[in-house]
Amino acid sequence: MHDGKLPGAVRGGVSANRRRAINVGGVMQLLKYFIQSQQWLSRNFDRLLPGKFRVDGQKDFQDKVVPRYLQRKQVVYDVGGGKRPYLNKETKKRLDLTVIGLDISKDELAKAPEGIYDQQICSDITFFKGEESADLVICQSLLEHIKNVDAAICAISTTLKPGGLALLFLPNKNAFYARLNLLLPQGLKNKALALFYPQMKKKLGFPAYYNKCTPGELKKLAAFYNFSIVEEKYYYNSIYLRFFFPLHLLWRLWLIFFCFISRDQAAETFTFVLKKN
Repeated sequence: MHDGKLPGAVRGGVSANRRRAINVGGVMQLLKYFIQSQQWLSRNFDRLLPGKFRVDGQKDFQDKVVPRYLQRKQVVYDVGGGKRPYLNKETKKRLDLTVIGLDISKDELAKAPEGIYDQQICSDITFFKGEESADLVICQSLLEHIKNVDAAICAISTTLKPGGLALLFLPNKNAFYARLNLLLPQGLKNKALALFYPQMKKKLGFPAYYNKCTPGELKKLAAFYNFSIVEEKYYYNSIYLRFFFPLHLLWRLWLIFFCFISRDQAAETFTFVLKKN
């Protein structure tokens, strides 16, 4: 017979486990506060830099570049948008656009907001051959994940009508984070990003190759596939090293020097607007 209470050893074991859990939780909370303080320092330091070093490239592409090229009744291909297409229902309806989603994953396309895509094409862009039906192709943060960028640019060319535009946003292989990305194992990168930038957790899991993802290399590809460059924009800002201010500071000083000697080739990300001739 016993009094219904757990033996002392078991009670002690539960208590010890609880203490360990509390200790781990406390360490993680301290680490979270430390990272937040470092990010705050990094953001405030960046406010001291010239304006071009503070522009968020992807936000500029989404908010300023793409809207300038949207016109009524266009046929728009969103290449690689998957479940997160660029266009929303309001813009699509207001401009009476036909939107076609092209993505390698059928599941990603199926998760897109209902009614965004008038047509869904599940295909690897490097094997896709279009019918020259598009007025506009939007392709953001995709080319760095493709091994054969030549084939992707060729496919985009077959998708566009003569005079059609391809709006491209991508990271620069010359960027420090891109070089680091190529060196680190994918699993380690995912864990680090989830720890330092939990808001990016849903965007993890896609290996990056950065094949021909420099401004100079992409210009050569554009010329080869009979595109002319309508607009090019370069951005010198990224968030990846903000988790530790001393490292962020060193990177910023290096970037300023790199920009001075290499100009556009030093950009962290860049945008090209290409016109099919």
